[in-house]
Amino acid sequence: MTTRVAAIDCGTNSIRLLVADLPDPSAGPTAPLTDITRQLEIVRLGQGVDQTGRLAPEAIERTRVALAGYAAEIEKLGVDRVRMCATSASRDASNAADFRAMVERTLGVAPEVVSGDEEARLSFTGAVRGLPSDAEPPYLVVDIGGGSTEFVVGTRESGVQAAISVDIGCVRMTERHLHGDPPTPEQVAAAEADVAAVVDRALTAVPGRQAATLVGLAGSVTTVVAIAEGLREYAPERIHHARVSYDEVARVTGDLLTRTRARRLEIPVMHPGRADVIGAGALVLRVIMERAGMSSVVASEHDILDGIAWSLR
Repeated sequence: MTTRVAAIDCGTNSIRLLVADLPDPSAGPTAPLTDITRQLEIVRLGQGVDQTGRLAPEAIERTRVALAGYAAEIEKLGVDRVRMCATSASRDASNAADFRAMVERTLGVAPEVVSGDEEARLSFTGAVRGLPSDAEPPYLVVDIGGGSTEFVVGTRESGVQAAISVDIGCVRMTERHLHGDPPTPEQVAAAEADVAAVVDRALTAVPGRQAATLVGLAGSVTTVVAIAEGLREYAPERIHHARVSYDEVARVTGDLLTRTRARRLEIPVMHPGRADVIGAGALVLRVIMERAGMSSVVASEHDILDGIAWSLR
């Protein structure tokens, strides 16, 4: 007997919905969930949070509009259980209570402002189910978000060994460093130094350099992989579990950081809401691969959203 659940992941840059049917527990630990719908809206909830410490009213309103659409979809599809997790931006904001009140009015349930550790564990759960046999454990799973990046090390059988969430992400690094269009070499160098210092601390806290496989999650990673694969349109089935070399990631990163926003929008797979921050996201991925000594990354379209859904079992 299946259970229909709705998972909502509200991050710094985007808000996403997954409605899925979970398998009956008797189906065994490898049985997949069945997608009913996956949706994404770029709302930039974390706009300016790094500088002001507050959620901008217009960002809260953009999120409310997207959430109202999700609430209607959830009602239409007859969902049994709903869980919404809010991540980096709403952890950092001094006016998080305004955001929480808006969510309860719009969705009818309270958002859970999950800790960085819980965010990392949900991401790991979603990512490692169904990894191909050539993805050798232990895994280093990195979830590059708008405001933070989660590093998680573990195996499918034993679960999470260690996890940490750090304050580097595509929106945060763009707002902090990459002000030019395109950013100047000096701006890129400053961003890279900032990212490298944080990544080194993360890889000291978790044994990421001992992992055999790097698994990359979220829009920065999947966009870089789509570009590296030469896709003419965004195709999740082509991106999911694609393996891309460090050299290709470095090539794509260098190209993105020398393009203007208008030229990044010319890339066929580029989401308009990601064009201004993708250079920073690609840079975070490239630096992680360098500092962890990883020659390739396996992309996963399954991430914290799937982890949230599985937590409703």
